[in-house]
Amino acid sequence: MLIKTRGVVLSYIKYRETSIIARIYTERLGVQSYVVNGVRKAKPPGRIALFQPLTLLELVAYTSKNGGLTRLSEFRCAESYRSIPYDVQKSSVALVLSEILSHSMQEEEENEALFQFLHDSLLTFDQQTSGYENFALGFLLKLATYLGFGVETGEELTTQVTFAATVPTSQGGGPAVLRLQEFEQYIDELLEDPTRVTIPNGRVRRELLNVIIRYYQLHVERLGEVRSLAILSEVLAE
Repeated sequence: MLIKTRGVVLSYIKYRETSIIARIYTERLGVQSYVVNGVRKAKPPGRIALFQPLTLLELVAYTSKNGGLTRLSEFRCAESYRSIPYDVQKSSVALVLSEILSHSMQEEEENEALFQFLHDSLLTFDQQTSGYENFALGFLLKLATYLGFGVETGEELTTQVTFAATVPTSQGGGPAVLRLQEFEQYIDELLEDPTRVTIPNGRVRRELLNVIIRYYQLHVERLGEVRSLAILSEVLAE
């Protein structure tokens, strides 16, 4: 059976000589893994670019009653990004978010609201020409709500992180427990309106991202260390 759906690429791995296995969050089926044949051939060029993380696709996919790995019959770019692939800062943000999403998204069922949140957020980020320094922070806080572990206040988040001791140094050296309370105001601001936040500089922004990632690690067993986080240093620099 074939089904038509939109999707957001989470990741892919090489498969055999010219194919890949793409992991995609779909609008109608949740997280799915598809074999995509021939996209790593030299001709026609450029097809593998459609499976870069966070690409928005329109798909015609085979489905199976038993679930598991199936194949794509057709695929094309749904909406092309104008800046994310070409802006080093934005592509760094996208890399970190795609890694977190890939480990956090597990459900193989329809969630139209979550898909629409991802779709709209990514397009908004792509269209922003300035003032997007805090996008990753606000995005992750909102995503947590869709994933079932969102918070309503900064105090709620920092209390959980404090209970779990300090933020791991593997994430770039987070703040000590006593410093966590300093971030409650910024988290409250992000929850209310990510575009109107008083975060003073890149150092605080980096520490705040560490806190939020630590919060994710408490709730997403598969997350572990976010390896691409170091690449984001340019975006969150002083």
